[in-house]
Amino acid sequence: MPHPKRRHSKSRRDKRRTHYKATIVGHTNCPECNALKLPHSACSECGYYNGRKILTNVA
Repeated sequence: MPHPKRRHSKSRRDKRRTHYKATIVGHTNCPECNALKLPHSACSECGYYNGRKILTNVA
């Protein structure tokens, strides 16, 4: 396998990494209890997902 003959500069490394960004995770309201929850996941307050009770040990 070939190896680099010269060291890449920090600016070249950073130009490559410009697309590695942290993104803000969006939140939605639960249709059952109106609490904030992550999209595509069960509500941690009431335990419902897609109109059905999924989690049983929830308050």
